[in-house]
Amino acid sequence: MRNRQFVAFAFTAGALALLVCLTLFAQPDKYSLKVPGGLAFSEFRGYESWQVISVSHNGDKLAVILGNPAMINAYKAGIPDNGKPFPDGAKMAKIHWTAIKAETYPGPPTVPGALHDVDFMVKDSKRFPDSGGWGYAAFEYDAASSSFRPGNSNDRPPQENDAKCGAACHTIAQKRDYVFTEYGAR
Repeated sequence: MRNRQFVAFAFTAGALALLVCLTLFAQPDKYSLKVPGGLAFSEFRGYESWQVISVSHNGDKLAVILGNPAMINAYKAGIPDNGKPFPDGAKMAKIHWTAIKAETYPGPPTVPGALHDVDFMVKDSKRFPDSGGWGYAAFEYDAASSSFRPGNSNDRPPQENDAKCGAACHTIAQKRDYVFTEYGAR
C-alpha cells in the first residue's frame, strides 16, 4: 500500500513540476519584448538597480522613478533647471504598483501592492528627433502569468504602441526637456 501511495505522490509531484516548467517556458522573456517601431525592454536591462530619482502617488498607484548613471549625473549637474537638455543615453524607468494600505502597520501607510506596469524613457536625439529627442515605452504586467506585454490603446493611460507614445503628454514639460520628474533633495 505504501508503495502505491509513494508512486502516486511521485507521479503527481512530477506532473506538477512539468506543468510549472511548461508555463514558465511558454511565457515570453521580458527582455524579448519591444514596442512596435521603437524601444525594446532589453535596452533597459538592469533598471531594477538604478538609483531612485523620486517617488509618486497618483490615486490608486504608487511609483518609483529610477535613473541610469547618465540621468543621475545630469540631475546632479543641474539639468534641466539650468536650461540645458539631458544628454543622449540618459534613461528613466518608472515602476507602478497598485497602492494598498498596510493595515497591520502603524498609520497605516500606503505601500506597493501588485506590480502594474513599467514605463521607460531614453534620450536619443538621432532616433527620436520628432519627439523632443525622447523615446518612450510602456509595458503592462499580468500577475496571473507573471509576464509583461507592450502597452496598447486599451490601457490607462492609452499607449499608441510606438516609441513616441509619451511625447504628447510630455510636451507640457518642454521647458524641462520633456521630463516631469524632479530630482528630490538628498
